[in-house]
Amino acid sequence: MELQGAAAVVTGGASGLGAATAAALVDRGAHVVVTDLAGSDGTGVAEKLGPAARFVAADITDEDGLAAPFDAAQQLGDLRAVVHCAGRGGDRLRIVDKQGNPAPLRSFVDVLQVNLVGTYNVLRLAASRMSGNTVEDGDRGAIVLTASAAAFEGQIGQTSYAAAKGAVHAMTIVAARDLASWAIRVNTIAPGVFDTPMLARLRDDIREGLAATVPHPKRLGAADDYADLAITLLRNGYVNGETVRLDGAIRMAPR
Repeated sequence: MELQGAAAVVTGGASGLGAATAAALVDRGAHVVVTDLAGSDGTGVAEKLGPAARFVAADITDEDGLAAPFDAAQQLGDLRAVVHCAGRGGDRLRIVDKQGNPAPLRSFVDVLQVNLVGTYNVLRLAASRMSGNTVEDGDRGAIVLTASAAAFEGQIGQTSYAAAKGAVHAMTIVAARDLASWAIRVNTIAPGVFDTPMLARLRDDIREGLAATVPHPKRLGAADDYADLAITLLRNGYVNGETVRLDGAIRMAPR
């Protein structure tokens, strides 16, 4: 799929994976709407990217409010590319604590609301807008979602996060089959341990320990690694319904 001149939306675009992806899309000639929460630095990111980018605040779990960034993108051209990076970390809760008390159900629901329901909200709105496009190079559009290595080997304390990301992986092939009649492709990236704002809060020795567990290359993933793969999945018209692990061959230990 040709990105030059296309309109794109990147969720979670104010930092980390999303900001790097927005920059990569602009570099390839796309007009990009960066969307993130109102309190984020989305405006600053869009300004750095120049006139080809703009920021529209939205919450991915807002059924009606999330229409705004897609409306903005369609003012820039045909919406051909959507990369969904927005999400939250897990709650790190054991199912039963040391006193035998069950984990609060609300916490589990909150993680799924953002990481799973929010993902479906992005998927449905993106596909609806793309369905009105003409077919070019075989596609009306392409969507890239974000899962996690936790979808396959969740660690202790990641029950809610692994459940949400595992569901994103599971929906990928279904969405690709569902949207095939509209010539819309859907793929997912499952990152391993990445150098994102979430990991930046950890002590240096913990970060170094995580990097040492990666078979090759022995480093944390970089946001540009994610962005590069996202661009490939958008452009390669024969990749569809796939969840691609981007993790340096790591397989997470139980804890």
